[in-house]
Amino acid sequence: MRLLYFEAPAGIAGDMCLAALVGLGVEPAFIESRLQGLGPIRLRFQPVVKAGVSALKLEIEAQSPQFDHHHYRDIVKLIDQAGLEEAERDLAQAIFKALAVAEGAIHGVALEKVHFHEVGAIDSIVDIVGTAIAINALKPDQILFSPIALGYGEVAISHGRYPVPALATLELLKGLPVYGGNHPVELTTPTGAAIAKTLAQGFSPGMPLMSLEKIGYGAGTRDLKDQPNVLRVSLGLSR
Repeated sequence: MRLLYFEAPAGIAGDMCLAALVGLGVEPAFIESRLQGLGPIRLRFQPVVKAGVSALKLEIEAQSPQFDHHHYRDIVKLIDQAGLEEAERDLAQAIFKALAVAEGAIHGVALEKVHFHEVGAIDSIVDIVGTAIAINALKPDQILFSPIALGYGEVAISHGRYPVPALATLELLKGLPVYGGNHPVELTTPTGAAIAKTLAQGFSPGMPLMSLEKIGYGAGTRDLKDQPNVLRVSLGLSR
């Protein structure tokens, strides 16, 4: 049974997730070609070093302003019309629905009236749809996560300054094993939380029993003191 294990001691964000999956061997050109139904999108995965660990950092080029700040219903339509395979489309829609349900609960609005701000921009859309494409390419039988670090402190969002974790992040991760961690910054973003909420089929505090085949590292933007800001994803056969 093919097993994916996500380790998130530095949290999880959408770009970290997609970069780590590329690190497992999913071809960037393949993902980019599948994304063209969303618009003219180019991906660059740059090797970087985070606290001594080599990882891939995602950069999205040729961003299109018209994609920014969508209502949930607009994103549903965009993904439906993107020419994706059924499994890719369904997973991307499930991740965005998790986000929309969380936002609706926070702001007290119906699902069809949810309006995304930060997660409605093209980079978040690409992170989520790209992750769905990569997961479908890898075709794991099981996906497990470690407990997820959230960070602490404050974060600036469209409505003002709020405590870390962000409101949507906390709502999404209800019932999942989480902890603050050692860094006064936002480690897990709403996009990352939605991906974890949707993908995780179980949790393991340490490496599950498996025969390792490949390991991918996705880099975050910040440099953390005394810790690599990376998401590690391991692929192998469960034992």
